[in-house]
Amino acid sequence: MDLFEYQARDLFEAHGVPVLAGIVAQTPEEAKAAAEKIGGVVVVKAQVKVGGRGKAGGVKVAKTPDEAFQYASDILGMDIKGHTVHKVMIAQGADIAEEYYFAVLLDRSNRNYLAMCSVEGGMEIEQLAVERPEALARIAVDPGTGIDQAKAEEIVDAAGFAPELREGVVHAILKLWDVFVKEDATLVEVNPLVKTGSGEILALDGKVTIDENAGFRQAGHAALEDSAETDPLEAKAKEHDLNYVKLDGQVGIIGNGAGLVMSTLDVVAYAGEAHGGVLPANFLDIGGGASAEVMAAGLDVILNDSQVKSVFVNVFGGITACDAVANGIVKALEMLGDEANKPLVVRLDGNNVDEGRRILADANHPLVTLADTMDEGADKAAALANGK
Repeated sequence: MDLFEYQARDLFEAHGVPVLAGIVAQTPEEAKAAAEKIGGVVVVKAQVKVGGRGKAGGVKVAKTPDEAFQYASDILGMDIKGHTVHKVMIAQGADIAEEYYFAVLLDRSNRNYLAMCSVEGGMEIEQLAVERPEALARIAVDPGTGIDQAKAEEIVDAAGFAPELREGVVHAILKLWDVFVKEDATLVEVNPLVKTGSGEILALDGKVTIDENAGFRQAGHAALEDSAETDPLEAKAKEHDLNYVKLDGQVGIIGNGAGLVMSTLDVVAYAGEAHGGVLPANFLDIGGGASAEVMAAGLDVILNDSQVKSVFVNVFGGITACDAVANGIVKALEMLGDEANKPLVVRLDGNNVDEGRRILADANHPLVTLADTMDEGADKAAALANGK
């Protein structure tokens, strides 16, 4: 889960990362009150989970509380790359002398962590990495030892910081590592990390991504979720521990196993070309357990998507045999009753496939059509979604 900048700032402060004052506001009046409380020059910053806020006019320097009020009025409700601004952060102004960059992230390809650091911050780091890769230090971090004093000093030296900055930057890096570990993050990024006119090292703009799989030991993370931006169907699926992602299509997809579901999306999209450009409506992996309850929960989510016109259930029986899946479908339709009101195409293969197909055939549900192959099932589902 990506956090808003103000949430990252609050986490930084909680773990001792040097930051300036910042107050989140949802109205121009709150923005003015925040500017009055902070005092002096402030920065009004749009809170959206996307880059390029400044270029879009979402970051403004306010010299007075009245200016903060006016800028907040302009920014709130603004659309930035498809994201509507519902909140702004009123941040204390800084006397910036120099800008740097630091990030630590999960490096999946090498099965460790990676620290990146540069004395050239404030710009698009992707641009720097392409145009002048030598200016961005990349230091592998062993998950077993993490970033200790010696590793932080190695990072600072590799980035080329001046000797007088070494102690302050090392301190900031160690505190940012605390955020990364103690908050179960997969990314902690600061751009820019700055030196002020007085020589102080501060984290001015933070980006944090936390691992939702660690939610069982991070009770406070639930409060960080942005309910206003969460799709209601995805929220409903999450309540049932379903792996669901909503897409912009007409054929609902249910499968078991991420690889099979991804393949099903491709096959449906291909079949849909012959049926008016019909597309898959979602990714939904029910995993290894296709019980009636799991199947009912999945169907309930998909059938409540107003865009869905048909559903394609594509299951390969393995540990969970096809007869168990078939019984799950039959019972799920009974549980849903009148809420089940869109045609289902079911393709079963694998363990106990003949028994599974017999169960569905005997049930003879008016909404269910059996398909022998994945291609056939995709074609039938696309045709039904197109009204044929």
